[in-house]
Amino acid sequence: MNIVVPIKQVPETSNVKMDPETGTMIRDGVESIINPLDLYAIEIAIQLKEKFGGKVTAVTMGPPAANKALKEAIAMGCDEGVLVSDRKFAGADTWSTAYVLVKAIERIGEVDLVVAGERATDGDTGQVGPNIAAAMNLPLATYVSKVESLTENSMTVERLTEEGYEKLQLPLPALLTVVKEISYPRLPTLRGKQRAKITDIPTYTVADLDVEENNLGLKGSPTRVVKIETPKVTRGGKILKVVDDQSLNEAVDNLIAFMKMKEII
Repeated sequence: MNIVVPIKQVPETSNVKMDPETGTMIRDGVESIINPLDLYAIEIAIQLKEKFGGKVTAVTMGPPAANKALKEAIAMGCDEGVLVSDRKFAGADTWSTAYVLVKAIERIGEVDLVVAGERATDGDTGQVGPNIAAAMNLPLATYVSKVESLTENSMTVERLTEEGYEKLQLPLPALLTVVKEISYPRLPTLRGKQRAKITDIPTYTVADLDVEENNLGLKGSPTRVVKIETPKVTRGGKILKVVDDQSLNEAVDNLIAFMKMKEII
């Protein structure tokens, strides 16, 4: 079974910065990590490989520094990694990102299963996985919390919904997006780190992929961030200072009146 896991390198939550002119994220000089939710996709892909055999390939689109994320995925247990990197990909929205990843997956070869994280913590849209499934015409199950069974031609999964759990059977090849409940990510092992260090990771550029340049990067993105604003927290409350018994009674009376007005009491 050949499994592909699209992963993303994201800034640590405390280091997220946006360019007010372009509406895109500033990544230069910012410490980055594997998207935490992608770690669960890596884990379940490795578990399926260990149980049923096959190969797991991690793929990411980003700058050359994203190679670090692929090395970590290999240290965890992925067999191979593919970096998709070209300046022409910069500024891509979810649609353009999925378009390029689909072309990369097609170049990787025949795939039985694509496993992605529920969403990325930087954009928080949850759109790339379903976009890949739509472009590749793959059956899709989102918010998967458990893989119940897997055969040569199909798999049964349990997905998390607002009402509870839903069981689905999908023909293969298929695409899953997974949630935290599916498993607990393992840590990279020393042997895994040693293997990652010597593993050669190929880089796919525009020249290596069958892409239309009008669909790439900021120019090829149908959605655009038009304006960025920092929310301001304002409170129009009334401040009552208690300095003596009289002001204390007034403060209590005001509080009771306010709670009655809001129908709290």
